[in-house]
Formats: sequence, structure tokens, C-alpha cells
Amino acid sequence: MLETINSVIAAISGVLYQPWFVPLFLVVSGIYFTFRCKFIQIRLFRDACRVIMEKPESEGSISSFGALMISTASRVGTGNIIGVSTAICLGGPGAIFWMWVTALLGGATAFIESTLAQIYKKRAPDGSCYGGPAYYMRDALGKRWLGVIFSVLIILIYAVGYNMLAAYNLQSTFSTIRLSHRRSSVSFWRSCSA
Repeated sequence: MLETINSVIAAISGVLYQPWFVPLFLVVSGIYFTFRCKFIQIRLFRDACRVIMEKPESEGSISSFGALMISTASRVGTGNIIGVSTAICLGGPGAIFWMWVTALLGGATAFIESTLAQIYKKRAPDGSCYGGPAYYMRDALGKRWLGVIFSVLIILIYAVGYNMLAAYNLQSTFSTIRLSHRRSSVSFWRSCSA
């Protein structure tokens, strides 16, 4: 059973993690949405900064800045930190430029995703709101099965994948630090004895 799961994951990974597939898909969709939305991430940048600084309307509500920080906290993880540092180590300063270009194009994609979430969100009887990609897959595309698959995969990724990735990143970082510390200690004692 475990070997079957491993072979399925390896087959999917072999397609998705080709050196060009995922970045090409993200860049092409970013370019498409940028032109389709008439460069909204550049055109409305000043308005976005103004909205972030607005005070909340009522005492108990969350501010726009607070909502941005919650959203950022849920998106930035060890993969972002270790991935960026690895890209800079392996790619040099050019990696920073391409991260900026990708982030600029990704702004239009993020706008489309947030807009769809707002259009298709639902209100619960108690007044709270719920929604997300699974709901607009169901309501906009009429593909409930796709929303179910997305939901199951997201649950598995959050329950297993992210925790395993964080544990692996911490373990590999500490083993690298321990190895480099051991090497520097050995070279220090050799230089002292010479």
C-alpha cells in the first residue's frame, strides 16, 4: 500500500516539478491576468496602500492592516524563508530580480483569487461568512467534485505536508549547522596545535 502511494506521488511529482512546468504556468497565468485586469496591481497600488491604513469602522471589527497581517501570516512559512535564501545562494542577485517580477505578476493572480472568494462567499445563519476555492469551484464552475478533491488535498497538505516540510527544513538546517560547527572546531584545534 505504501509503495503504491509512493509511486503515485513520484509520478505526479515527476510531472509537476519539471524545471519549467510550475514556474511557466504561474508566469503565463500572471501575464494573462495582468493584461486582462489592465495592470491592476500597478494601477491601483496607491489605493491599496491607502486602504491598508484605514481605521476599522466599529470598535470590535478588524482593521484592514490586521486582515493583511493575518493573511500574510497564513501564507508565509518556512518554505518561503528557506526557499528565498536557497534561491539567493544558488542564483545570486538575479534570483531577487526574478522573484520581484514573479511577485508583480502574481499580484494580478492574487487579485483574481481574492475577487472570486468575495463574489462566491456565503453567509451563515449566525452572520459569519465562509467560502473559498472549493465554493467557487462548486458555484462558478459547477464542478462540486473538483471542490471536494481540492478540500481533501488541502486538508492532507495542512495536516501532513506542511508539518513534514517544516520538520525536514529544521532538521536539515540544524544538521548543516552542527556539521559546519564540528568542522570549524576541528580546524580551530588543528591550528592551535600547529
